[in-house]
Amino acid sequence: MFSSHDGLCTIGELAERAGVSVKAVRFYSDRGLLPEASRSTGGHRRYGPDAVERLNLIRSLRGLDLPVSEVRRILDEQDAGDTADALEAAVEGRLSTLGSELRALRWREAALQLVLDCPPDERPDRLRLVGAVSAPPSTAALVRFWRGWLPARMPARSVGAFLEVAVPQPPESPRPSQVLAFALLYAFVTRPCTGSGPCQPSAHEAAGARESAVLYAGLATAYDLAGGEMRRGREPRPGEALNGFVDAYASTYGTRDTPGFRRQLGGRLAADPRIDRYWELTAQVLGAPGDAPEPTPGTAHDWLLEALGADLSTGAGPGESGRRVLRRR
Repeated sequence: MFSSHDGLCTIGELAERAGVSVKAVRFYSDRGLLPEASRSTGGHRRYGPDAVERLNLIRSLRGLDLPVSEVRRILDEQDAGDTADALEAAVEGRLSTLGSELRALRWREAALQLVLDCPPDERPDRLRLVGAVSAPPSTAALVRFWRGWLPARMPARSVGAFLEVAVPQPPESPRPSQVLAFALLYAFVTRPCTGSGPCQPSAHEAAGARESAVLYAGLATAYDLAGGEMRRGREPRPGEALNGFVDAYASTYGTRDTPGFRRQLGGRLAADPRIDRYWELTAQVLGAPGDAPEPTPGTAHDWLLEALGADLSTGAGPGESGRRVLRRR
């Protein structure tokens, strides 16, 4: 309670009691956050006894860097007798914003260290490379790349499932080497496609949505099996993973898995465009120091191509197509 006869105080008394400047009190009053109880005969602002507590709450909320609009919403709900929903939403929103800002700062820090650590004559090119990537980086360019690479009629659910494993999420606390790998990956997917046709493997072209779904569902299973073989350190070889890989293509083309089909498939895959560089950079973006690279769809695909080549060269028929697959790596 203020000492005046009517229990009210002036703007100066309120500022002194709350430990803020008169300018701050006037700012909050002008924006409707701190209502006046009345005005004196001389037109001076007068505040009630609850103004100190309200002003302290405003300062606390602003101290968390909440915008004035959020502070107003919280105060309005408090006036209505409920602060939980607005306060929780405001804090969650601020936490999300701060998280994004911190990720951006960590990314910029690693990018600056990357530029600083390279030889002076390489710094301009390195700076242009990493400067083309936003902080924190967006994966939108990688998604666009794959949407151009995948079959046009592939079902949205199948596309989404593939993108989840094919598009690496940038680390929240990257090392300079991961910043470089992601920047190189961004440059790789944003460069123009070569040739007159679409940037899409001819072996992946399908007649319709159903065939596309069959192909990529089968490939996903084969890649998973091949990834298990790779984690165990096994060399490419015929087996369940390769059988599933070949069967995915055979089912799409409406044929059977035969030695002749394997030879045809081996030659066709060898002639298709390759994006090994994409998968190499993806592994670098995701990798931790000293860890063996985690299998990706690309490295699993390479393993299966080598397995197909080994199968063709050891008795499935003429082995030249298998050797072509190996040589193209």
